[in-house]
Amino acid sequence: MTTPEPARTQPNEVLRHVKTLASHLRIDTLKRALDVVQAMITGQSVNLSVLSGHLPEESSVEAKKRRAERAFRDEQLTGELFLSLMLPLLPPGKLLLSLDRTTWEHGSSPLNLLVLGVVLHGYTLPLVWTALPHDGNSSTEIRQELVQRLLKALPARRWKGLVADREFIGGAWFAFLRQQRIKRAIRIRKDAVVDGLRIDEWFGDLQVGEIRCLFDRAEVYGERMRVVATRSPAGDLVVIATDFAVWETLALYRQRWSIECTFGSLKTRGFDLERTGITQARRLERLFGLVILAWVACLRIGVWLAGQRPIKVKGHGRKALSLVRYGAETLINVLQ
Repeated sequence: MTTPEPARTQPNEVLRHVKTLASHLRIDTLKRALDVVQAMITGQSVNLSVLSGHLPEESSVEAKKRRAERAFRDEQLTGELFLSLMLPLLPPGKLLLSLDRTTWEHGSSPLNLLVLGVVLHGYTLPLVWTALPHDGNSSTEIRQELVQRLLKALPARRWKGLVADREFIGGAWFAFLRQQRIKRAIRIRKDAVVDGLRIDEWFGDLQVGEIRCLFDRAEVYGERMRVVATRSPAGDLVVIATDFAVWETLALYRQRWSIECTFGSLKTRGFDLERTGITQARRLERLFGLVILAWVACLRIGVWLAGQRPIKVKGHGRKALSLVRYGAETLINVLQ
């Protein structure tokens, strides 16, 4: 992701630029969407009451709320549109993909988004997503559909591989990824059976920090794969079914955590995603797309700023603020 120096562009310049990337969009749709994205940045929230106070132009609070609601109902704002805006941000070469869900509740309504994106700068940039019609794990069919959506725009030759946690397992799923020529590094459960033995029988005596793998490729959910195991500092047995070499597997799988960092910065540490009152699936997907545009704008500015003036490291060894927060503080100041 190359990040140019931020410029103090006028709203009409931004409109013209985005219009070149999405020429089919109506101007009113485009302006409304950009106004909502700007309000998300300056308000650091997706909550309608907060957003309305940060929308431009003079009008009543209720009129501004209706304006934001129209953006979430606008059928021109599709997943394909959001993907087309994200693709130019990707660096050349092979890309590591990460898959996970983010969930929360609004009253008695469970909200559940399945997200697939590219690992960049310690985060995962969401590229495609879908709202699940239930709580809990996704089905194999929904995962396959999500991957196929992305493959239409980002062919498998650009994928270094896919990392995912242990809820994304199963014979049909593993076989599908192989058929699509996507390399896998996916954590499996300790009760999974590999070559006739449970994982915890193979690796139950593993010590913290120790790394071990099966000598030959083994049958995992019907697929011949390498199996790599370690025990985390917390004592958890971490076993990964993989198409990569041992050390590369561990390095790649560690980057799976990047998607959790993204979810965290979209929720309480950033844009307050959990405060939305939207529960209808298609509208929730549009809301997520718009907040990703706000989020990635902050990330890009943060990356550029960190290259000019690195973020201070505190005494405990962690950075004083994240790249997204770094960019957000500057963008808020400029936009206001």
